[in-house]
Amino acid sequence: MSQPGRIWTRIPPDPIRYLRRAMKLAEKARGLCSPNPFVGAVIVSGNKVVGEGWTQAYGNDHAEIQALQKAGTKARGADLYVTLEPCSHQGKTPPCTEAIIRAGIKRVFIGIPDPNPLVRQNTHLSEDSPGIIALREAGIEVEIGFLMDELLEQLEYHYCHILARRPFLIWKAALSLDGKYAAEDGSSQWITSEQSREYVHKLRQGVDVVLTSISTVIADDPRLNVRLPKPKRQPVRAILDPFLELPPDSQIACSLESQTTYIFHLESRSDQPIRRALEEKGAILFPVKDNQRQIDPKEVMQILHKKDHYSVMLECGSRLATSFLSGRLINKCYLFYGAKFLGGSKAILSELALPDIGSALQLDRTRVQQIGNDVLVVGYPKYH
Repeated sequence: MSQPGRIWTRIPPDPIRYLRRAMKLAEKARGLCSPNPFVGAVIVSGNKVVGEGWTQAYGNDHAEIQALQKAGTKARGADLYVTLEPCSHQGKTPPCTEAIIRAGIKRVFIGIPDPNPLVRQNTHLSEDSPGIIALREAGIEVEIGFLMDELLEQLEYHYCHILARRPFLIWKAALSLDGKYAAEDGSSQWITSEQSREYVHKLRQGVDVVLTSISTVIADDPRLNVRLPKPKRQPVRAILDPFLELPPDSQIACSLESQTTYIFHLESRSDQPIRRALEEKGAILFPVKDNQRQIDPKEVMQILHKKDHYSVMLECGSRLATSFLSGRLINKCYLFYGAKFLGGSKAILSELALPDIGSALQLDRTRVQQIGNDVLVVGYPKYH
């Protein structure tokens, strides 16, 4: 990656400063541009920011193009800071590398490489991609490899979408301090505080799909939408409903026309009248193979991948969470602990068969945050 001690034509400003600014700009596009990665770009001339941008909705300008347009003629001889390697291929929009060359950019500082095979022919993330070669052949100095850990986390949806060829899956759960997802009578509203619930709405706004089970719909009658003062968008709702049991008076069934909703059901239920009724109301139905009268989570994830969704948040009960965890499909956990004890038998992941402490599933790269009186634990499952 970047080479310490390299001789520059002029002393560069601190690239970390401007790349952090680019990271903040990228967050403006989170959840709004998939399947494109959300990227930020900053153009600096004479230690002054002359242009900046972030990825627009799919099919529109990338971050670099936005920044170049704002910079105009000031881009000539300037430095470009971009969180992800610029594209060098023709897609929905022309290659960004060509625009960078035409604008007369002098130097490019790239946070991390793009693993997309359309950008590079290998997955070693070296500096010999066609785009970087083209920039250097045009006389542009290129440095790559800054804030790697932070940017790999920011762009984890994109990396999973490209390398694992499935959506990045977040599991969100609201639990009591003793690890219960509901009281003994099944009630669960509300385990956590209003501040935590607002945080969840922000998470929903940043993903493509919110996924749940029909048992959760029947038990809790959720809306699974974003209820912020000025929501930027609504995610797709996806329900695993093997036998098409969605209650017609549920909040989801009553809002099929206003929010895109996927319903995954077993193929054997394809000829039921309720299927046609749901489609007439606006639901999009996907028949899946019968796996011992259950829906295979991996098949669901592959369908969502083919629909170009690169991020999914799982909000469900213990059984479905166990199924996805057992399939090694959960990439990241957001566990909200309300400051209360519920007692009883409703322990999360009670269906997960682990014989001894040596088989325990650990969370890696954990961080803890206090939200009001609640505690949020974020981490990545470390599969054996």
